[in-house]
Amino acid sequence: MQATSIPLRHHVAGWMLTAALTIITLAAIPHVSAAPPPFSDVADPDIIKHVEREIRFDPAVPFDPLDVSSAKGVVTLTGSVDNLLAKERATRIAQTVRGVRSVVNRIKVEPDKERSVEDLRKAVKDALLYDTATESYEIDVVADGAGNVTLGGTVDSWQERELAETVTKSVSGVTGVGNNIQVKHPSVRLDPEIRNDIERKLFWDTLVDNGLIVVRVDNGKVFLSGTVGSAAEKERAEWDAWVSGVKTVDSSDLKVEKWARDEALRKNKYATRSDLQIREAVQDALLADPRVSAFKLEIKASKGWVTLQGVVDNLAARQAAVRDAENTVGVLGITNLIKVRPLTKLDDAEIAANIRNALARNPYTEGDEIIVSVRKRVAHLDGVVDSYFEKAEAENVAFRAVGVARVRNNLKVLHPEMIVEDPYVYSWSIAEYPWYEGVVSIRKKTDSRIREDIKDEMMWSPFVDADQVTVSVLDGVAILSGTVDSWGEFRAAQENAFEGGAISVVNKLKVE
Repeated sequence: MQATSIPLRHHVAGWMLTAALTIITLAAIPHVSAAPPPFSDVADPDIIKHVEREIRFDPAVPFDPLDVSSAKGVVTLTGSVDNLLAKERATRIAQTVRGVRSVVNRIKVEPDKERSVEDLRKAVKDALLYDTATESYEIDVVADGAGNVTLGGTVDSWQERELAETVTKSVSGVTGVGNNIQVKHPSVRLDPEIRNDIERKLFWDTLVDNGLIVVRVDNGKVFLSGTVGSAAEKERAEWDAWVSGVKTVDSSDLKVEKWARDEALRKNKYATRSDLQIREAVQDALLADPRVSAFKLEIKASKGWVTLQGVVDNLAARQAAVRDAENTVGVLGITNLIKVRPLTKLDDAEIAANIRNALARNPYTEGDEIIVSVRKRVAHLDGVVDSYFEKAEAENVAFRAVGVARVRNNLKVLHPEMIVEDPYVYSWSIAEYPWYEGVVSIRKKTDSRIREDIKDEMMWSPFVDADQVTVSVLDGVAILSGTVDSWGEFRAAQENAFEGGAISVVNKLKVE
């Protein structure tokens, strides 16, 4: 029996919504106000145990060097890692545990090898230059002997500013980033217009339950207040608030409470949407993504199924467009007809050299034995890596290289352990890669133990209502049944099943 861990765009019609719900417009959606139901506080020792368990099974964050403590749901991380990406990833992992209100990250970044100031500066400049999205940015780079990098310059949006910072953090040897890039807004926007945009983004984001979030804007400064169900959701809400015209975002009054995952608070968000509403929401998401915004893509929606068409000049844009659509409320599946036609005049040898250099800069792939060849702009990756995570990361690096039209990933994996991903932690989905289809884990526990562990994972997840999901296990295969409120919860329940030890998952959950 094969796992149903497949991309959202491949879900069959039998998994579509099973109830005819009232079609509503954004303007008709009220903010839900409800008194919090009583519940027992989550004990700090339990929070620590579950944060450590999540870190233990993450393929990119080392478990042994890190320590976790918690005081009334405020988690503190200490220890050391060898790259900045792993440090920030540890924060996102902790934020996804139920009961965690905030995370204090005191992890030190101690690279395995030292780089000179000039070498580090050049590596960051090259990373920005040879990334398809940031190649046109005029960014100033300053580095010091401790691995700290300061960015300067001007870009057109906050998203472009953050993307430049993300690319910088992906360079091995960087221990910290100071982002002094200025955002040059194309025009002055009125506060009501900004507020409307933010509320719209929060509403259409599948990773945010917006029912108890209040948005206030004063002279371009945004203040978020109210309640969300997890620290990860709070961070996502902050991200959504950075629309055009925003100067600062203050979310200090946006509280994290376990009870905010109550079903009644979400019933309006996941009602059926009209195709016009879905198309416009996807279009807004693409326009806000700096990897996609420069391209004119055609978006069609039919009964919740979205078709993306058009031409982009790089694979990363194609991948980002699909991800943006998947994270939009009301989207049941995606047909991706986007074509990739690179415009660069680089020859195959230059493209291959750029990919090799990018792999050497990346802290997750720098030590791997990866052979790169390019023929007619198709990149071929051969050799050996340690894990499926590193195989996917190598492909992502190649995606972002200027001039690549397609990637053939032939890398062999030494330790083929399954990846259990979380949309708040991963920027990509392992199910997007065809070479991962059919991968199953090795059974190590009894059926009863797997079932107990799956239920435990769901209880500790802020994204799944465990009471709505029935779990049974037969010969290591988990069968999930019941109802959930969104495709995000559908996928989160499936991920919890793999985390609990299932060798594969049959997901019969209905989205209502």
